[in-house]
Amino acid sequence: MTGVSTAARYFPARNNRVPRLDRTQLLAVFTLASLIFSCMPLVAQPPTEKNVLVLFSFSGDNSETLTPLKAELRAQVPSTINFYVENMENQRFVEQGYLESLAGTLHSTYRKLKLDLVIAESYPALRFAEQYRDSIFPGVPIVFLGVATDRLREHQLWANTTGVAGTVDIRGTIDLALRLKPDTTGVAVVTNESEFERYWLERVNDVLLGYRDRLREVDLVGLPAPQLLQAVATLPPHTMVLAQLMPQDSVQPSISNDEIVERIARQLPTYCLIASFCLNHGGIGAVIHDQREQVSLAANIATRVLSGERPENIPIAEGTRHSILIDWRQLRHWNISESALPPASVILYRPPSFWELYRKYIVAAVVVILAQCLLIAGLMWQRARKRKAEAVLRESEKRFRVMADTTPSLVWMCDQDGKLTYLNRRKVEFTGPDPNAGYGDTWRDYVHPDDLKDVLALLAQALKTPASFSNQYRLRRRDGEYRWIFDLVSPRVNGDGSFAGLIGSAIDITDQKVAQEALEKVSGRLIEAQEKERSRIAKELHDDIVQRLTLLSMEIESANGGSNGSAVDHAERSITIRQHCTEIAHDVQALSHQLHSSKLHYLGLVAGARAFCDEFSNQCEVSVYFTNANVPSSLPKEVSLCLFRIMQEALQNALKYSGVREFDVSLQGTAEALQLEVRDAGAGFDLEQAKQSTGLGLVSMQERIHALHGQLRIESKPGAGTTVLASVPLTATNVSDPGHVKNWRLAG
Repeated sequence: MTGVSTAARYFPARNNRVPRLDRTQLLAVFTLASLIFSCMPLVAQPPTEKNVLVLFSFSGDNSETLTPLKAELRAQVPSTINFYVENMENQRFVEQGYLESLAGTLHSTYRKLKLDLVIAESYPALRFAEQYRDSIFPGVPIVFLGVATDRLREHQLWANTTGVAGTVDIRGTIDLALRLKPDTTGVAVVTNESEFERYWLERVNDVLLGYRDRLREVDLVGLPAPQLLQAVATLPPHTMVLAQLMPQDSVQPSISNDEIVERIARQLPTYCLIASFCLNHGGIGAVIHDQREQVSLAANIATRVLSGERPENIPIAEGTRHSILIDWRQLRHWNISESALPPASVILYRPPSFWELYRKYIVAAVVVILAQCLLIAGLMWQRARKRKAEAVLRESEKRFRVMADTTPSLVWMCDQDGKLTYLNRRKVEFTGPDPNAGYGDTWRDYVHPDDLKDVLALLAQALKTPASFSNQYRLRRRDGEYRWIFDLVSPRVNGDGSFAGLIGSAIDITDQKVAQEALEKVSGRLIEAQEKERSRIAKELHDDIVQRLTLLSMEIESANGGSNGSAVDHAERSITIRQHCTEIAHDVQALSHQLHSSKLHYLGLVAGARAFCDEFSNQCEVSVYFTNANVPSSLPKEVSLCLFRIMQEALQNALKYSGVREFDVSLQGTAEALQLEVRDAGAGFDLEQAKQSTGLGLVSMQERIHALHGQLRIESKPGAGTTVLASVPLTATNVSDPGHVKNWRLAG
């Protein structure tokens, strides 16, 4: 039964009374509830941003503390942390109103920002944060680090505050100085008069009480720079200096504290109470609490506070580790051996050794040497194989040269730059008696000047984009005569597949050229003879037959007027005879125009073509649209006649096969050619099948256009119409305005 609850199934009701559960049943219920709640998915809380303000007691470069602190907090806290950093000027704490002014500035800066945590570095920042917490960031928890344990003992622990404390090992620093310089008899404490520096002066004095039998103490407190340096210069020998000069923040005296420490360190061995104040300015060394430990402990506490834990519930952590920091440069300056250093000392500023500087290069060199050894071994092994391959290659090259020298072709090879590197014997014999002729770039001297430009262009293109090509050009033979050459060129490759150059095989085709030109001349003469015969027949038909038929018509009309009989009968017969004679005259005249157009001869191509289109339209009852543009008024007669005959043949074919009654004829002239276009939108035809027959007169068109070095192109598909395009190249030797004589010659 699906509607009954789990508890009801295990504990059924009896007489509608609530049963009492024993311990076993209660345990089962609680276990089941625990399983149900444990299986419920937790609702993921979206990460929120945290705002953390870091207060430093001193200005300057605090990246040694800030950088690792940021890294550890961001690694431990899942939320996004926004860090805000403020550097305080501890030297100005003694100025009246400075702290109130600083507190007002911070309040104005962060009053609209919800801070989640304040981290105070060193005691001055902690004291300022506690003193002005209510006015700057009320209720915000504070985590401190870098605060001496003795400082916390002097004050009652503040509310909502915790952090990391550590013991400053002043005795360790003094013992370090005595270990490095056992003959030390005095110590000069150099410091200023701020509250922070006086506190540590008192701690130093307390520690030095234990050394009063061995060391005499001199306190140089708050002296101006000239007096301080003069006092140091008058100190007795075997005196060390314990420097505690804070950075001067915004105060800019003539001599900075860093420079003062450097000058002192050049005169006497100098040690640092706080490493960051003097270790990089001439101090030999210092014993300080481990900075990494302080940052790590503070980051852990800050993480707990940002997670919601109250600072009062987190005990103050105590840093136990100390670091001995030594400046290697000062060891060399004071002739102190590294063997005198305590164990686990950290030596700073030491230049890297040769191995440290060039370790990568040394390892790389060893690897390269090993690789070269292996490579040499491999090369020695391949050398024998190479010798065998070279022997085979020499044999193959020998066979190639024998074959190339015996072939009737002119064989040549060039490199990647187009310079000839090989000529077979036939090629050498062709160019001349000099065996070195034709090599390198000298082959250009043997090419006809009119053909050299095209030859170089094709060669450059093949060298740029390797591909096979063929070319025809004229090459000078050894007797000085230029011969037509057909050259077939292919790219060569090296054994690795890279481009090596070109190889060509050329043959003399001068005889074929001469035969082809002769054939063209014969074809042209045949066409010319045909045209002369047509002209003669047309003249006879027009001047003889037509005239006689016209005379016959007149005679019949005259006879009709003088004969006996019915006038009506004679009139009808005369009209019929006259009509027949007139039709014969028109037919004969049309035939004469087809054989030879007089308008084409006397008025030019445009007038002849337009007249033929008009006659064709009237006779065949079709529509022919003729257009022309830029056609020279004076053309060679062979050009006019060729295009006229092609137009005639194309229109006759269109009328016969297209199935339409409208045709377009166009003559267009350009600077280089004269083009004829005959187009219809009819049935079209299969061009390949048409070429196999002579029904469409394609052979006649091709012969005519070929004789003038022109081009004929026919575009046709079944159902897509037909277009006949004829182009004849022309060269204008004297082009003038219409009305002037224009002389044209065929190109080529």
